[in-house]
Amino acid sequence: MDVDREDVSRRLHVKFVTKLDSPFKVPVNSVAIPSNVTRLGLSSIVNSIIESDNPEWKTEPFDFLIDGELIRMSLEEFLLAKGISAERTLEIEYIRAVTPRKEEEPSLHDDWVSAVNGSSPRFILTGCYDSLGRVWRSAGSCSHILEGHSGAISSVALVNSNDAETVTVATASKDRTLRLFKFDPAESVDSTTKVRAYKILRGHKASVQSVSAQKSGNMVCSSSWDCTINLWNTNESTSEGESVSVKKRKGNNQAEESQSEGEAVTSLVGHTQCVSSVVWPEHDVIYSSSWDHSVRRWDVETGKDSLNLFCGKALNTVDVGGEGSALIAAGGSDPILRVWDPRKPGTSAPVFQFSSHSSWISACKWHKSSWFHLLSASYDGKIMLWDLRTAWPLSVIDTHNDKVLSADWWKGESVVSGGADSNLRISSGIAIS
Repeated sequence: MDVDREDVSRRLHVKFVTKLDSPFKVPVNSVAIPSNVTRLGLSSIVNSIIESDNPEWKTEPFDFLIDGELIRMSLEEFLLAKGISAERTLEIEYIRAVTPRKEEEPSLHDDWVSAVNGSSPRFILTGCYDSLGRVWRSAGSCSHILEGHSGAISSVALVNSNDAETVTVATASKDRTLRLFKFDPAESVDSTTKVRAYKILRGHKASVQSVSAQKSGNMVCSSSWDCTINLWNTNESTSEGESVSVKKRKGNNQAEESQSEGEAVTSLVGHTQCVSSVVWPEHDVIYSSSWDHSVRRWDVETGKDSLNLFCGKALNTVDVGGEGSALIAAGGSDPILRVWDPRKPGTSAPVFQFSSHSSWISACKWHKSSWFHLLSASYDGKIMLWDLRTAWPLSVIDTHNDKVLSADWWKGESVVSGGADSNLRISSGIAIS
């Protein structure tokens, strides 16, 4: 193994352990390594040990933990900072590094890509400043165009379950409306299919910033510059709280199709500035972020907010996930990504603050199957992948050449993102352990 560049005047005895399956495992023997070795050096050592038993091994980047915390400095500095004795044999766990192994070709739009959604493993949804929504099967393969808005689309949401034969999508726009679309993702992709909304949702008095679907049910919520959060039914029939005017139009195939209009079932009022983002992670609970510097948790049944967190900065984005699906992440008009744990009584201070960006944060998303991992996107043109077990980003994705406006996880191992460079980008091969 090549450790010639390391200071070998002091050596530490370590055992490398892992939960990874073969061929990633190495013998659990004590080995002596330089004390000032860094993460990259540790990765080189483990790759060398694996390669000695597997000559066809291709180098793999690894991350390393001691006592459950990721190493982001030299081994000697880490032990000193944590007060860990260097006299004993150290047990170091290694995991596959959380970093993209592949960058797909960008998918060009006609204007800024302001919204992306990776909720379905079958496709990616995007919203654009050209007022169109798009459905992408893969990089460069646009199967459907969602048309009808007269302003930029600011948010897109998948309404029904991922495995439904016909998919329902909600779009929110700066034209003050939301629209609901249905399409079949299994349709032939020989040509791009244009889809009109089956329902238009009117009622906001200003630009609609965000839309999120009820986790189990037939409703969506939306947030707006008018400081309100509205709740809407997504079914095609009329119901209480809605006024409907059915419009008839002829589609591309000349068949008449109907388009209904709906009013909000109810509004949640309390924010005093633009409500920038909403998420609906539980059946009866909605979370929101606002330019009034607050994150709020709303009880859908009563319409009242049951949690109010202030951070002193205008907020652009909020998401809920992590351990117990209970941690709240939010970002906004400074470079700091904040994470709160509302289960901790008597405190409204963030439990984590990540500060490696250099400009406003535009998006944050928890990984669906990990307690530790989340991403953030920023106007600095970067997407950062985070792990709660270290204060430094695991990986920085800087493939956009302008502001990143939106980002999401896709299929558990990819990050999809859109920005002011008019591109949808897909970074794949990310190993979340």
